[in-house]
Amino acid sequence: MADMLKGKVVLVTGAGGGIGREMALLAAREGANVVVNDLGGAVDGEGSGSATPAQKVCDEIKAAGGKAVPNADSVTDPAGAERMIKTAVENFGRIDGVINNAGILRDRIFHRMSHVDWKMVIDVHLNGAFNVSRAAANHFKEQKSGAFVHFTSTSGLVGNFGQANYSAAKMGIVGLSRSIALDMAAFNVRSNCISPFAWTRMIGTIPADTEAQKARLERSKRMTPAKIAPMAVFLLSDAADGITSQIFGVRMNEIMLFNANRPVRSVHNSEGWTLESIAEQAVPSMKPYFTDMKRSPEYFTWDPV
Repeated sequence: MADMLKGKVVLVTGAGGGIGREMALLAAREGANVVVNDLGGAVDGEGSGSATPAQKVCDEIKAAGGKAVPNADSVTDPAGAERMIKTAVENFGRIDGVINNAGILRDRIFHRMSHVDWKMVIDVHLNGAFNVSRAAANHFKEQKSGAFVHFTSTSGLVGNFGQANYSAAKMGIVGLSRSIALDMAAFNVRSNCISPFAWTRMIGTIPADTEAQKARLERSKRMTPAKIAPMAVFLLSDAADGITSQIFGVRMNEIMLFNANRPVRSVHNSEGWTLESIAEQAVPSMKPYFTDMKRSPEYFTWDPV
């Protein structure tokens, strides 16, 4: 058994399957004591949930000689998030790392998206990441150490069809992560994001109506969740000291770093701007940098390499 996380206590949300399961298993192999959280609900967030998925992953970890305890609370419940951290502290004495991975999908083209679709996705992804992070924050502050890993998506970073709720939540997580990194740097607390490219049960819900879409989904199936786990677990380790406020992408055997949002073009008019001068001067200067919405749908998705 490796020991990059030896002696550390890690919470992984949404760890009953897919990427979450792989991260929990790897963290345990690297020596961490793991709290495996999973509500056990459906991909769309419906259902009362079950502790069974989390328990099964714990059983796998224990069978391999590791230590883990399950938790079936919902990340949307602040009290449930507190219980997750309490589970770690009561069973293992502390909390050192949090991976905010729990998520659901309720995809709808925007003009058909209901308020329920919007609220449920925001609650799980964005509010959930806040709830769990906030529950761990005081522990990290007091011990002057800790690491957060949050899961974002190219649906937010680049854009995607039928996912206004998911895209908004995932971009919100980027802002949350960077603010945590700034606010808690004085306490030696790190906060980073990962944008994963992997075949999971959530990705499997995306419709494939055309031959091109079907071919893309088949290629995507080669991107297994296990490919995502090493980067996420690394970011919890002491070897990642000093790495914070970053967005990493992981695609098959490729790791990428996303740039921060910065101005790409600036235009100045000493006399101030009018509608006419914006149309005649500013827009032509900036237009080469505009996102081209006439691009093919594949521009807004990334295929495996």
